[in-house]
Amino acid sequence: MADMKIEVPRLQRDAFADKQCHRAHADHMETINLPPELVDNWQQRALEKMEQLLGRYRSLRDYLDICVRCGSCADKCPFFLGTGDPKNMPVARAELLRKVYRYYFTAAGWLPDLGRAEPLTEEVLNEWYTYFYQCSECRRCSVFCPYGIDTAEITMAAREIMASIGVANKYITEVLANVYRTGNNIGIPAPAWADNLEFLEDDIQEDTGVDVKMPVDQEGADVLLVPPSADNFVNLDTMMGYGKVFHAAGISWTTATYASEAANFGLFLDFNNMKKVNKRIIDAARRLKVKRIVFGECGHAWRVALYMNTLNGPLDFLEVPNPIHCTEFTLDLLKRGAFKLDKSANDEYVVTYHDPCNIARAGGPLEPPRELIRASCNRFEEMPENTTRINTFCCGGGGGLLSDEHMDVRMAGAKMRAMAVQTTNANYLATMCAICKAQLKKVNTHYKLGVEVEGVHGLFGRALVLNGNQEV
Repeated sequence: MADMKIEVPRLQRDAFADKQCHRAHADHMETINLPPELVDNWQQRALEKMEQLLGRYRSLRDYLDICVRCGSCADKCPFFLGTGDPKNMPVARAELLRKVYRYYFTAAGWLPDLGRAEPLTEEVLNEWYTYFYQCSECRRCSVFCPYGIDTAEITMAAREIMASIGVANKYITEVLANVYRTGNNIGIPAPAWADNLEFLEDDIQEDTGVDVKMPVDQEGADVLLVPPSADNFVNLDTMMGYGKVFHAAGISWTTATYASEAANFGLFLDFNNMKKVNKRIIDAARRLKVKRIVFGECGHAWRVALYMNTLNGPLDFLEVPNPIHCTEFTLDLLKRGAFKLDKSANDEYVVTYHDPCNIARAGGPLEPPRELIRASCNRFEEMPENTTRINTFCCGGGGGLLSDEHMDVRMAGAKMRAMAVQTTNANYLATMCAICKAQLKKVNTHYKLGVEVEGVHGLFGRALVLNGNQEV
């Protein structure tokens, strides 16, 4: 598996400086307990929040202090490689926050010209909003940083500071408001959630002749499945794949209308909203008296899930007191002989796999999805090694960038992933993240990749032979 040649782009000075995402609406901000507009004393409030974050996270202060601006991160960032805008270099983006940190919180503030320090002005705030929302928090830069600086943590800090003074992204805040109003990002009410699962039951029955149930709010089930809501309304093969897996293994399961969303957009905005969204899942698990929680195919959902025990735990009320990723759950069942598979069901496909950033660079799973794919099809091709697993390139839509007004930024950020797909013969691009699926479908059209984009469980579900259910 050869590496893909990566060329540093020609610099385009401030090429994407005017590519701002829409600002949040006042009603969304109020719903998620943030100021509805820029507060009057915004500079003071912003600096107070920065001081709070510096005190809470020693890592943040260290990351701001130890960078030597070596540039190792520059040609690792998909958004710099795609845009050519030097301010999209991770080191340059971080410098937007670092120069304000130096001015107010270090001795460099006494000699700003020598210390590259700068006060927080409206111009600086505008730069923050532009470029910290052209970062998907994918962390690829951090893999190659010789000091181990997590530039995404700097992006997250800048966004939290801005949110505290009433400056935020419309897409992220609208999604969070939907979760509090309806239980999911899309804003679909509980009856519609249940109705759509009934439609999927009918589709499986028509296709296979087997009565596969897709339960909702079933108290006492073994498993609470928490999928991204898009799987029930867009990525239907993936949702049906989950149902087929549980049916074939004879495991009782349910979804919860109170927490019908795995994805956690609080990760892209501030700590309080991240914690609150995650807590809804635990509350649903308690109400339904399940034994364990299985997370569906969503990258940032899984990143937050890894910290559930310290974020909102302990989870000692569960029989299995840790969340489980769906690919690991399904692979375990496969190894125990729960399934019969017919690979020829996917013979029309040459499959390649995209690692979602928030899974690949947050401890995995890396191999389980690949093992499920190999078990489901006869033709699987990896993309170049320097574009997969921990080195994966961002799809271009993460971090809250998945909005139409950000399309130019999204497609620029996706350029390297598209190029990697083009090195294969694939006509099926599998991934296990709802944001990646939505973005890569756009990327497929934009870059004319000629692939079908779907989930790992969609592919697995097509190969799964349903002969009634058998408890394992």
